[in-house]
Amino acid sequence: MSNFFSKLKDKFSKQEKLNDDLISLDDYEELIESQLITEKFKKGLKKSRDNFSNALNTLISSYREINEEFFEDLEELLIQSDVSYTTVLELVDYLKKESQLKNLKNPEDLKEMIISKLVDIYMEGSTKVDLEEQKSGELTVYLFVGVNGVGKTTSIGKLAHNLKKEGKKVLIAAGDTFRAGAIDQLDVWAKRSNVDIVKSHEGADAASVIFDAIQSAKAKNYDVLLCDTAGRLQNKDYLMKELEKIVRVIKKEIPNGPHEVLLTIDATTGQNGILQAKVFKEVSDVTGVILTKLDGTARGGIVIAIKKELDIPVKLVGLGENIDDLEIFDPEQYIYGLFYKDNSEDK
Repeated sequence: MSNFFSKLKDKFSKQEKLNDDLISLDDYEELIESQLITEKFKKGLKKSRDNFSNALNTLISSYREINEEFFEDLEELLIQSDVSYTTVLELVDYLKKESQLKNLKNPEDLKEMIISKLVDIYMEGSTKVDLEEQKSGELTVYLFVGVNGVGKTTSIGKLAHNLKKEGKKVLIAAGDTFRAGAIDQLDVWAKRSNVDIVKSHEGADAASVIFDAIQSAKAKNYDVLLCDTAGRLQNKDYLMKELEKIVRVIKKEIPNGPHEVLLTIDATTGQNGILQAKVFKEVSDVTGVILTKLDGTARGGIVIAIKKELDIPVKLVGLGENIDDLEIFDPEQYIYGLFYKDNSEDK
């Protein structure tokens, strides 16, 4: 039995509804109507959920029997949902073997199997991963990387707001001194989140800005320092040298820092976001992903692609435009949100 269904079994004492292979979709939906899924994940994944469910139902209803053409169309559907290519091959190979083994003829018989296997693939080894945090009295340093336009500045502001709400004393370092307007944009978010910021002028040395921020954070007993960086990819060598310099400065002042290197990816860019992530993984020691605009994409399979292709945990997700809509990523919430069916949405 999959990790996912085992956890369902633990959380609901309804063993009579479960068997050792699959749970029926009707029973599954009944179980999901519990408080296991938050409103934010439910609403945030609506576009992806509707797109996948409608496309899968249309595909299944258009075939009277399981054949090679059906599997080819299924592959295309999954790839269009941004599920990684390796995952698609693994899934389709499994379905072919199982349909032959069980002598299945009707594509409808594969529907539950498709969902169950996708759950298995994603949940294997997946756990909720919180951000690294130092013990009380010690400074925690987060370094943010990612290309321009993916929501990095917004994510810093929202995370600052969340940490402030938790009672943390937060400082922001405006280390993107390259992009025009980046410093002003981050300053606006600092004010909106009611936290302090260390900044300089456009074109200033980014490592120097972050050095000054560390000195200020240590002197004034801040709990968390959030460091922005430039997002240019045109010259990978220059990017690498700049990030290496910043990390050296941080480590000289905070030997075990940075405690997180968070890569921001825009979920709506799909596979292009994966390509960007691979470059940043080459030039920096990325510890986690912030996936923004997950509520704005109809292709929620990007989360599975990140796991399979990058082997970096998604730690934070953007599920809306409000300041409170940056959430710690929970794999179970993601799976529940992707396959949840709210009957009220049909009314």
